[in-house]
Order: sequence, then C-alpha cells, then structure tokens
Amino acid sequence: MSNSHPRRALVSVSDKSDLDVFVKGLAELGFEFVSTGGTRRYLKEQGVNVIDISEYTGFPEIMNGRVKTLHPKVHGAILGRPDLDSDAEAIREFEIVPFELVICNLYPFEETIAKPDVSLSEAIEQIDIGGPSMVRSAAKNHAYIGIVTSQTQYHRVLEALQTGPLTPEFRLELSAAAFEMTACYDRAVANYMASVLPSEQDKDSRFASQMSLNLVRRDQLRYGENPHQSAAFYIEKTPPAASVALAEQLNGKELSYNNFLDLDAALQIASDFEKPAAVVIKHTNPCGCATADSLGEAFEKAYAGDPVSAFGSIMSFNRPIDRETAEKLCEPNRFIEAIIAPDYDPEAFELLTTKPKWKKNVRLMKCPLPESPACASLDYRRVSGGLLVQEKDELRDDTSDWKVVTKREPTAQEVNDLSFGWIVCRHVKSNAIVLAKDEMLLGAGAGQMSRLDSSYIAAYKAGERSQGAIVASDAFFPFRDGVDEAAKAGVTAIIQPGGSVRDEEVIEACNEHQIAMVFTGRRHFKH
Repeated sequence: MSNSHPRRALVSVSDKSDLDVFVKGLAELGFEFVSTGGTRRYLKEQGVNVIDISEYTGFPEIMNGRVKTLHPKVHGAILGRPDLDSDAEAIREFEIVPFELVICNLYPFEETIAKPDVSLSEAIEQIDIGGPSMVRSAAKNHAYIGIVTSQTQYHRVLEALQTGPLTPEFRLELSAAAFEMTACYDRAVANYMASVLPSEQDKDSRFASQMSLNLVRRDQLRYGENPHQSAAFYIEKTPPAASVALAEQLNGKELSYNNFLDLDAALQIASDFEKPAAVVIKHTNPCGCATADSLGEAFEKAYAGDPVSAFGSIMSFNRPIDRETAEKLCEPNRFIEAIIAPDYDPEAFELLTTKPKWKKNVRLMKCPLPESPACASLDYRRVSGGLLVQEKDELRDDTSDWKVVTKREPTAQEVNDLSFGWIVCRHVKSNAIVLAKDEMLLGAGAGQMSRLDSSYIAAYKAGERSQGAIVASDAFFPFRDGVDEAAKAGVTAIIQPGGSVRDEEVIEACNEHQIAMVFTGRRHFKH
C-alpha cells in the first residue's frame, strides 16, 4: 500500500465480542477507523475515534440503515489495487482511501431462525446484504487487504501487525476463512427459505432440492473407530443444549470417536423414560437398562442385566447421580468408560473421581435431558457418493393405537413390562428382540440377519430369568417359530408391530401357548 494513505480499517460487526481490545490495539499501531451504525456508536462509547461512513462517502445511510456500505467509495477502497495504474488513477480521481483491514461479521441469521415462533419477516430482516458483499470483496482482494471475520482471529492479527504488514500467506488464510463463513451463511439462508415455501401436496418442505450442512470442527480426535483411522468431531452452529455436542466433560480422559457414538445412544435411551432410569451401552446397543423408584435401584437392575458385557461400558442416567448410586458404581471389579447424566451431587462426584481404580480415567459428562420433541428432527446417514436424510425416530408412540390380538389379555404387570420393553426395543439395532421383566432388560438380540437368531441370543442372555418375561420385537414375526422359541423360554406376553401376511399363524401360536400379544401398528427398525 502506498505510504501516502493512512492505515485504515473498515469495521462493521454484529457480534462485538472482544472488539474493543482489538480496535484499541490497532489504534496504537496507527490505524484509523471507518464504521457504520451500531458498530460506530459502540466504538465511540469505548473512546475510539471513528469516521462515519457517510462522512467518508458523502452519501447518507438510508432506509433505516439498510443501505450504507453499498457504495463505490467503500468497495473501491476494498477492491482497489494501488499498484495497478488504472486502479490507482480511480483512487486518486474519486478520493478513495484504500482499507488495509476489513473487520466484519454478519447479522445473526441462524440464531434468529432457531428461536421458537420466529416470523418470516423477522428472519428476512436478519439476512445480511452489505456484510457478505464487503467480506467477499476483501477476501477476493486478499493480495492487498486482510479480511477479519471472527473474534478468534483478533489476537493473531494484532500480533502479526505488531511486526509489520500481514504476510501474503496469512492474508490468504484469512480469505479462505471468510469465504467459508459466507458460504455457510448463504447455505443457512437458502435452507431456511426452502423450508418456508408452501409444500407441494406430497412433499415435506424440510427436504429441499439442494442441501448442505453448516458444521464447525470442535475436536480433532486421537483416531476414529480404529487406530489407523484419523477422525474429527464437527458440531452444528447452534446445537441443542441437550446434546452430546454441548455436553460438559467434568472428568476423565479425552473422548474417543466410539465414546461419542455410545454417549449419544445412551443419552437418547435414558431420556425416553419418566421414572428414574439407568442404561448400560455397549457398541451403541443397550446391554442393560432398568427403571425403578430410585436411581440406585435402577442402576443395580441395569448392571445385573448383563454384568459381563457391562465391563468397559458407557452408562447414562436420567436423574442427577446421588451418593447412593455413586457408591454402587464404585463397587470393586466394575470398570466404566464414561457416564452421562444431568448432574452429579457433590458427594457422588467426589466418590467417582477418587474411590475406584479408574478415578482419573472415567469420563464424567454433564448434559440436560432432551425434551420430548413436538416434531421429529432430521437424521443424516452417509453412503457412498451421497447422504440419506430422514426424520429421526424419536416421537413417542400413541399407546391408544395398540391392539390386543390374542384371546388372553395381558395382565397389568405385563402391560407395564411391554411398555418398558417397547421403549428399549426401538433403540436396539435390527433385527431387535428384547426380553424384559419387572422394568429390567434381561437379554437383547441385536443386529442379527435373522429375527430367530436374535430371539436365541436374547433368550440365552436372559437364561432362567426369562420365566414370566415379555418379548418386544422391532418388526413383525414373519413366522411362528419366533413365538415357539419365546414360549420355550417361558415368555408370557409379546409386543410387536404386526403387519405380516402370516399374522394369523403367529396369533394362533400365541393362543396355543397362552401368550398375550399386542400389535402396536408401528415398527422401529434401526439399521
């Protein structure tokens, strides 16, 4: 930049976090500032001398500030190339003062549309026009100008300027970050606008014709599912508070790729129960789950469901962990990788982090429980060359739709266990078979190619405890053999969706064995 021009920065930000320290540091380096609207007022309140943009352009802000930076003297000062004769001539003729820095972040569009009941007009007003134009102009002209789009960059930029102008390499890095920001912003606007279009008769407005995801890298992980795979954890721009993305780690080693998967599965299951509940997760499937009148009792029942598999597991709770529960967790010969719960009583936290051998290593995660959603959120699954998108299977079933199809009605105790087993079953990988009794998971057959194989595994896990138990199946029984196996195990009631061409054969098998059967009318495959 020519020495005939002062060092000048254009400042126009919505998020003013740490801006005062940054700008005051720049002022000490001889920068003067041009600014607009609320940013100009903020800087003046901080005691910073600011040139009003209208004073610089000779044109007032109009339309309540909607039009203020869209002016040739602004974009000429950003896009100008002082060492190019034609640009230098325009700079002189129109008295343009080139900017050395543009400091700009955008209107909070995503935060606005995340608010409940936001109106279309409110959302529209938070679509930034001048900001992205300035950012893109500065990013394009990074050979001459530095574009600063995040407060996380302030310290590095200030530190670099204290030793001289920004290097070409640093300006290129800032440019790439700026284009990434505007791309994410534009995609968020496009996704929202597609979502508010009137739906065609047979289409869901949430499934736009084009889709991209705006994610921010939170962690570079040690490795992925296996040590030879590199991995990272990306989160949404505005993730829900009740999510693994925002869960607070209070103790323990760094979380692994597999820990995140298991913690998410654990959180979802625990939040589905109203009574105190404990869940034991292994490879995203529950190997133990129970509800009870107290959290300590729920834990004992859940852990006893499959104590061999519970070693090295992930655990979740839907109540703050109290001292009684912590004492049970800390009993000898128990090893737990991670625990996720809404909170930890001080005495419980002290026990978990000091008493057992794994005290320094156990990962204690604090996370509120997800609220029951009014409508299902979207779920994304990667496949080669594409992305499958669907509603999450997270809405509660309407038990009034359930139908007893056998001669024998289930007892009150069986109905209670059927409801418990059905909740657990929807979280087990297909083909899923769950045996339960007294609000306790006794055995689960998960992810088998045959439903009959899942039945064998669930019965094997349950052992003699299966006498008087119930069975929950995530999809219909295609043949009566599954019922016959359940009867051998001592099962007295079954819950399943129904819908097989052999339903009558399956119902007749239940009648022969005096087993009560309930059809829910809804399946819960989980691949």
